Amino acid sequence: MRSQPIVGAAVFTAVMEAAGFRCQCSGECGNAHAKGSGRCPHEHDHYTSKHGRRVRLMAAPGDPLASNVTAARLPASALRAWCPDCHEAAARQARKQLPAAPADQCALFDLSAGEDHA
Repeated sequence: MRSQPIVGAAVFTAVMEAAGFRCQCSGECGNAHAKGSGRCPHEHDHYTSKHGRRVRLMAAPGDPLASNVTAARLPASALRAWCPDCHEAAARQARKQLPAAPADQCALFDLSAGEDHA
């Protein structure tokens, strides 16, 4: 392994070793990963293609919507290896699954407050 973060290197290394230095996304991003037998084929410090960019995996919670504070408190066993592309796409997919806010919920800047809507 060529690169690893300066802070949290032990946790990062434990997560990467458990994942075999390969992204653990198995379709949460919306991609079936057919070329990787159902799992993202991106490996840490490898290139995405012949003319692609170098992949830097990250150790992050399985829930891509978890806050940074929540993620920092988790042990290595509760983290997964993610490539940035899969993590971002999985977060977008998870946000789509969230229930919509109620229609009667006031917005931060509710311009209609105090007006008569009769």
